[in-house]
Amino acid sequence: MSLIVQKYGGTSVGSLERIRAVAARVQRTRQQGHQVVVVVSAMAGETDRLLRLAHEVSPTPSARELDLLLSTGEMVSIALVAMALQDLGCRAAAFTGIQGGIVTDSAHTRARIKQVVTTRLRRALEADIIPVVAGFQGVSETEDLTTLGRGGSDLTAVALAAALGAEVCEIYTDVDGVYSADPNIVPHARRLARISYDEMLELARLGAKVMQARAVLFAKTYNVPIVVKSSFVEGKGTVITKADQDMERVVVSGVAVDTNQAKITLTRLPDRPGIAAKLFGRIAEADIVVDMIIQNASEGGLTDISFTVPRTDAQQALAPGQGAAARAGGRSRHPADGHCQGFDCWGGYAEPLGSGSADVPGPGR
Repeated sequence: MSLIVQKYGGTSVGSLERIRAVAARVQRTRQQGHQVVVVVSAMAGETDRLLRLAHEVSPTPSARELDLLLSTGEMVSIALVAMALQDLGCRAAAFTGIQGGIVTDSAHTRARIKQVVTTRLRRALEADIIPVVAGFQGVSETEDLTTLGRGGSDLTAVALAAALGAEVCEIYTDVDGVYSADPNIVPHARRLARISYDEMLELARLGAKVMQARAVLFAKTYNVPIVVKSSFVEGKGTVITKADQDMERVVVSGVAVDTNQAKITLTRLPDRPGIAAKLFGRIAEADIVVDMIIQNASEGGLTDISFTVPRTDAQQALAPGQGAAARAGGRSRHPADGHCQGFDCWGGYAEPLGSGSADVPGPGR
């Protein structure tokens, strides 16, 4: 009897009708002779609603309390899915991230998984119970509730698949696989039957919303096969796995567009060794991921440095950036109206992805 981890995103559990459809799919998988662990996200729109509530109460809500608030979305979903399964005659039980054994560091709103304690889940599986686990959340070693960042339910599912030795991790969403480009932008984009971990990692990093980049990296590290499918229609989906010889023949697999970037520019910095290291060291201490970095040519011993971060991290990145610039004698660039926001949200960029694209000369490389 094989074990399958199935993860259902927000649109897949976005209504009671969709929740019943998820329960029916899980039941069919169980009837086929497989053990199943289910991971679910909050219902579609719920996390955004909770974020709006938090920011209506406080413009800068504390990260610890924000984690407590946002985690309630998944708790609603797991309870409803477990109830729907029980109504179909399945033995099922809901587990929060804490009960599911997801242990993280203490970086609130973007915690990293340190270990997965599977004791309770294994006990449930041995008792022929279907565990329904809350994605996106865990507990720190100081016993504080934490969340794993946007798309964190993908990471929960892959981590559980690795820890439990699952045969495959199935990611159910509102699209029937990974496409060569965003079908909302490129009408003739094609669904990919297979894609390598590295290609999917790059697509996710550059803004493709099918899977969280950290989840793909985790799957690659622990060799967890992933299949991305639609919960709305039947289909084979896209297999994410190790690259093979046939996959190497493909020059470009897809194109990703990232429109969720904010650019911060620090001007008139002294052009001497160590300045950039101090700047980005402080940003790294805040657990903020920097994507692109551009440094202008030096003029009169001074230079400008621009870098991009996710829009959601822009305000947090601005403070250490301004501090480092001030200590180095530079300043942050801000709009001409005098409001020192220090960053601009911009249209983003597109980049070709493929196992062979790095060897192809030309624009974009």
